[in-house]
Amino acid sequence: MGRMRNASAIRGLALGLSCGILSLAVTACGSGEDTGAQGGEARPRGSAASGAPERELTKIPGVGDRLQNRIPGASRQVVAVYGEGRDSAKATVVLFTKQGRTWEKTRSWPAHNGKKGWTDSHREGDKRSPVGVFTLSDAGGVLPDPGARLPYSASASFQAPHYWAKSHWHDFDYVIAIDYNRVKGTSPGDPTRPEGQSKGGSIWLHMDHGSGTSACVSLSKSGMRHLLRTLDPEQHPVVVMGDKARLAA
Repeated sequence: MGRMRNASAIRGLALGLSCGILSLAVTACGSGEDTGAQGGEARPRGSAASGAPERELTKIPGVGDRLQNRIPGASRQVVAVYGEGRDSAKATVVLFTKQGRTWEKTRSWPAHNGKKGWTDSHREGDKRSPVGVFTLSDAGGVLPDPGARLPYSASASFQAPHYWAKSHWHDFDYVIAIDYNRVKGTSPGDPTRPEGQSKGGSIWLHMDHGSGTSACVSLSKSGMRHLLRTLDPEQHPVVVMGDKARLAA
C-alpha cells in the first residue's frame, strides 16, 4: 500500500511540473506584450495603446533643421514625401496636421517619385524630383471637382496623351500643383515658368500608375481625393519632399 501511495505522488509531481513548463512556454511565446488584433503589429510599451501618452511631435519626423526651418510658421498642413533613396522611385506620402504646437500624422500612402530619384538642382527632363519645401496653392484634373478646398480647375486639357502607355492615361484625373517654378493662383496646366524652361516645371501630386514619374509625386486615387478634400488654403499647406537622407540633413 505504501508503494502505491508513493507511485501516485510521483505521478502527481510529474504532472504538476509538466503543466508548469507548458504554462511557462505559452508565456514566452506571447512575450507578455499586447500584440493587438490578430495579424496586427505589436504595440510597443509606452504607446497610446498601453495607456501612456505618445511623444508629442513639435517637428515633422525625419526632417532636419535645413528644411524644417523652411516650413512657414503659418503652415498647419504638411504633405511629407519620404523617398526611399537618392536614386529610388519609391516613396511614402504622409499627411501631418498641426494641433496647437504639435504635429499629428493623419494619413499615409505608398507613392512614387521621379524615375531616377531625387535632386537638389532639378533640370528639365532629368527624371528626378526636386528636393525642398514648396507651397500647395492650386489643383485641377480631368475629373470634376471632388470637393477640393484648393482652387480646382477641371478640364479635358489635363488628359494624358493616348500615345502614352495605357496605364498612364488616368495620371492626371486629379492633380495638385507643387509650387516649383510656376505662378501661384493659376491652373496647374499654366505653362509659365518664371525661372526659365531649363529648370523644368509642371511638377504635381497626381494619380499613381505603379512606377516612377518624370519628376512628379504620385499616389492612389483615394489618396488624391483625400488630399483634395483636406488641404485648405487657410491652413497654408506645403509639401516637404526628398529622399530620406537629404530630408534628415
